[in-house]
Amino acid sequence: MQETEDVRMHVVVVTGMSGSGKSVVMDVLEDIGYYCIDNLPPQLMGKFVDICRESENHLQKLAIAADLRSGDMFTDAYRTLLDMERQPDLDVKILYIEAEDEVIIKRYKETRRRHPLMKQADSLEKAVLEEKDMMAPLRQRADYVIDTTHLSTAQLRGELLRNFGSGAAEKEGMTVSVTSFGFKHGLPMEADLVFDVRFMPNPYYIQELREKTALDRAVSDYVFSFQQTHDYMAKLRDLLAFTLPLYAEEGKTELVIAIGCTGGHHRSVAVTHALAADIRDLGYRVRENHRDMNR
Repeated sequence: MQETEDVRMHVVVVTGMSGSGKSVVMDVLEDIGYYCIDNLPPQLMGKFVDICRESENHLQKLAIAADLRSGDMFTDAYRTLLDMERQPDLDVKILYIEAEDEVIIKRYKETRRRHPLMKQADSLEKAVLEEKDMMAPLRQRADYVIDTTHLSTAQLRGELLRNFGSGAAEKEGMTVSVTSFGFKHGLPMEADLVFDVRFMPNPYYIQELREKTALDRAVSDYVFSFQQTHDYMAKLRDLLAFTLPLYAEEGKTELVIAIGCTGGHHRSVAVTHALAADIRDLGYRVRENHRDMNR
């Protein structure tokens, strides 16, 4: 039986304790394809969803961070959430972020930020406890509750990917940049992985290819006319097919792969161009760059 495609707009309402890590949560959701808006007044949530739904791009994944502390706002937000949940073309989830009181207090002291409820409480500890009481009904109502007390950023990212990513959640969260370079111009400082292809036959010594780059078909054909190039590419593909998911699982958002030859015009460009296509076929977002090609 064929599965029906889910065409609903997926809306995640992010709320919870101040200082619990909601900003980091929004950053991760943005990385995996959610359109994110922060500090939206609860009264505007429904209107904003309507605008997104009617836009030409028809956004399918939306994350809203809303401050729901005050009484009137909480009532408005609760009413809006109930109304949104009744709409068949919306999939609405509430994500509640929290941390232990001591951790929140420590984070506020480290950042020297003022807690939003300090105006009505005579200490930071009382402000945190008062907020927890205010937010208790919403915490009960939440679809997901994540305690960030003992989570590293990478672990929090993994938790969010599991709950809100697609089947290829980790891949959605990582961009792979593949860049060619010339060793004589120095290593790219941002590179995570560096591969040296100077062992390959050099088109520079073919007169009619010298002034061309490997984006010219003739140069690329020359580089790939040797069996050793194909053997190397096969082994490189196997290595990356194994390691890329592990980098993504660890929480890496950007992986930079640098391919180097002598000048950065021929061999490294040909391999980079082919490798970028291979990684794209694995399902990752890919950026291709040729640092020294025009030097």
